[in-house]
Amino acid sequence: MSEHGFSAKRPNVKGQMVEAIEDFADFQLHVKGRAAATVRGYRSDLRDLARSVPTFADFTLNNLRQWLAEAVAEGKARSTLARRTAAVKGFSTWAVREGHLERDIAARLVTPKVGHHLPTVLAPDQAGELMGNAVSADEVHFLRDSAILELLYAAGMRVAELVRLDLGDIDFQRGTLQVTGKGNKQRVVPFGHAAEDALKQWIDHGRGKLAAADTEAVFVGSRGGRIDQRQVRRIVNKAARVTGAQGLTPHGVRHSAATHLLEGGADLRVVQELLGHSSLNTTQIYTHVSAQRLQRVYDQAHPRA
Repeated sequence: MSEHGFSAKRPNVKGQMVEAIEDFADFQLHVKGRAAATVRGYRSDLRDLARSVPTFADFTLNNLRQWLAEAVAEGKARSTLARRTAAVKGFSTWAVREGHLERDIAARLVTPKVGHHLPTVLAPDQAGELMGNAVSADEVHFLRDSAILELLYAAGMRVAELVRLDLGDIDFQRGTLQVTGKGNKQRVVPFGHAAEDALKQWIDHGRGKLAAADTEAVFVGSRGGRIDQRQVRRIVNKAARVTGAQGLTPHGVRHSAATHLLEGGADLRVVQELLGHSSLNTTQIYTHVSAQRLQRVYDQAHPRA
């Protein structure tokens, strides 16, 4: 048995996970007799999971917990988190029976508690320091990693949106990106001069040395194909450790961008549009973060606080 619990008998390819999700959905609908709406919810949750956990080799307890933690950070309702947990636990049990996994990885998974936890955000000077501290193996990877950090912060993008970017999505003349978000909804997002410079450096001097000839992806991995979300998380985490912001995730960079915009006077609905939130309630959490920071600064600075 491998340390991850996946069977060595079966190849771990990205298509395998997607195919298994469809088989699991059929099993739930036709064998278990689940309601069609429930199965649709499970399928949607597991397809979302597959973006972060694309193969059974990646199906680890830590990765599952990270996926749920990001849902908490996005402000998902407890009912949604409970359904996601149930979907993954059911899928894990089924995958053992079908031979995809050797042990039930998700058996110890629990629904995250949803309280009034506010996301951790970088101070503006920390964000600036993060941008200049990509930890990379060589100059080419440094150009790529620096552009990734700059763009995550400049555009407040989700990591899934960043990895989906194609060259044709960048409009340097207008300084905007065509971003494809959840549900394949598209939005136009501006980016600043720092991100523009980093992007041009990567595209002009780095990308051609890594990218396969047939890919339109902006960001690529060492094998030339589109970079995956796990690699981006590692890039952020390495830079964060250097700057003393251990545990920072790409979603934390997104939180920071939104909070700094609001603190700089941006309208809440503008931030909602930038982030691609369907509901203003989701964006509302950033006002609480800003208020909390304001209280802290007031307590430190006001003579009669």
